[in-house]
Amino acid sequence: MGKMAAAVGSVATLAAEPGEDAFRKLFRFYRQSRPGSADLGAVIDFSAAHTARGTGPDARKVIRSQLSVSSVSDHDAHRAGLQPVSKWQAYGLQGYPGYQWHWVKQCLKLYSQKPNVCNLDKHMTKEETQDLWEQSKEFLRLKEVNKRRPRSLLEKLRWVTLGYHYNWDSKKYSADHYTPFPSDLAFLSEQVAAACGFQGFRAEAGILNYYRLDSTLGIHVDRSELDHSKPLLSFSFGQSAIFLLGGLKRDEAPTAMFMHSGDIMVMSGFSRLLNHAVPRVLPSSQGEGLPCCLETPLPAVLPRDSVVEPCSEEDWQICTSYLKAARVNMTVRQVLAIDQDFPSEPTEEKKRDITTEGFCHLDDENSQVKRAKLNPDS
Repeated sequence: MGKMAAAVGSVATLAAEPGEDAFRKLFRFYRQSRPGSADLGAVIDFSAAHTARGTGPDARKVIRSQLSVSSVSDHDAHRAGLQPVSKWQAYGLQGYPGYQWHWVKQCLKLYSQKPNVCNLDKHMTKEETQDLWEQSKEFLRLKEVNKRRPRSLLEKLRWVTLGYHYNWDSKKYSADHYTPFPSDLAFLSEQVAAACGFQGFRAEAGILNYYRLDSTLGIHVDRSELDHSKPLLSFSFGQSAIFLLGGLKRDEAPTAMFMHSGDIMVMSGFSRLLNHAVPRVLPSSQGEGLPCCLETPLPAVLPRDSVVEPCSEEDWQICTSYLKAARVNMTVRQVLAIDQDFPSEPTEEKKRDITTEGFCHLDDENSQVKRAKLNPDS
């Protein structure tokens, strides 16, 4: 109890900098927080004793959410590498109306390849970024990153876009900047959306963020999609992070919660257009170890029509080496409503909306370039 009180007091008495809003104040607090300290006592931990209560005062906001169990068959869940929906534990926040190996490997080995777009494209040729996995795997087999071993290209990767590729300058999607969306990730997203009551969800755009331990994701709202009635799906892997969920305005203080490996977040309805951010990625409390949920390989027998596939020990060794100091997050969105097309020229109001807010770039403290649960029962 003493630790919790100290943490709450720390947050409450944190001095605001000139011109700082309530969200930025807490973002700065958690960015500077010490792993394992009382600073994190107010962060909701949905996996704590499977109660979703955690230890912080905001835990009172946590409520159990009902899922549409009959919307996803056990077979389709198994195909996507998910537990049966009946075994999921889902939570909502009051006041706000399986198997992970395959997806980690896809993010690092497959989705990072051309024709998908990544942050390295601005500084390198297509030939140089053609296969980041092959160019990086020998580096990642080495045990440590030190001055004698420069970072591999995979370790310099910060984001990859899929499907409709997001334009970071104009804050828009467009019909002429599109490559086929990965079918396995589309199927996974459709099953998760259906289980949450969103039948007919179409995975049309994806942004993959690759966090190092010093990375942050600034305060932003995802509003560039043309249809906000569909949810935004977020899948986390690797090291844990603190996620801040705020309100419609920045002067509303956010709620802090942990995002652990395998966690799935679905932002829908009122929460779809709320401010949010990631101020801190936390190193594992087990030193260089990985969360125990990442120790579970795919079962030996998979459905014949499974979209997930076994990951070789060699590939997983490279993934493990990468994840010891990293977090990978997949966000999947539906961009257009049914029968909707991209406007040829946005209205002035729409133009103002999509150019002033959108996605916020993943940021590293040490980077010179600033632009740059799948385990549902936890």
